[in-house]
Amino acid sequence: MKPEHLDILQHSLGLDQNGRGTMHRDHFVTCEGGEDHAACVELVELGFMIRHANVSIFGGGDFFRVTAAGKKAAVENSPAPPKVSRSKQRYSEYLAADSSRSFGDWLRLKERQRREAAL
Repeated sequence: MKPEHLDILQHSLGLDQNGRGTMHRDHFVTCEGGEDHAACVELVELGFMIRHANVSIFGGGDFFRVTAAGKKAAVENSPAPPKVSRSKQRYSEYLAADSSRSFGDWLRLKERQRREAAL
């Protein structure tokens, strides 16, 4: 699959560059002559999108909807996410926790919780 095809499918589905995320949408809008239009037409020919041409609600642009085959292709052709070290993963968890604690305090709390769970 061409990189521009994968980029359009991932964007249309709301996925990141590694195919991760929830598919919270399934469409792409562009006008003839637009920089992505030709690639979208190619995706239609491959069976990965369906084209609705000249849609008035989009100012006459073309509305492209991702098919089930397109969803599958986006996931299958996305590269694997990069390996994340244990320390970077732990720091990401700290940021996601959005606590008012410092990182050191958060680590001590997690260690205390781990020990209590082991009892």
